[in-house]
Amino acid sequence: MLRHILPNALASSLSQLPFILTANIIALTALDFLGYGLPPGSPSLGELMVQGKNNLDAPWLALSGFFSLTFILSLLIFVGEALRDAFDPRRS
Repeated sequence: MLRHILPNALASSLSQLPFILTANIIALTALDFLGYGLPPGSPSLGELMVQGKNNLDAPWLALSGFFSLTFILSLLIFVGEALRDAFDPRRS
C-alpha cells in the first residue's frame, strides 16, 4: 500500500511547501509593516517597507524592500514548480 500511496502523497506535499512558505513570508511582512510583527528595530522586510514609507524622499528604501520581496517570492514559486515537475508520478 505504501508503494502506491506514498509517491502521490510525497509529490503533493513537497509541491505545497514553497507556497506555504511564500504565504508565511507575506503574512510576516504585512504584520511587520502594520507594527504587529517582530519588535521594532529588528531587521525584516516589513520594517524596510515602513522605513521606505516614512522616508518618501529616499525612494530606494521602499524599492529595495519591494524588489527583494518580489525576488524571494518569485524564487520560492519557481522552486515549487520545479519540485512539482520533479516529483510528478504521472510524468513519463
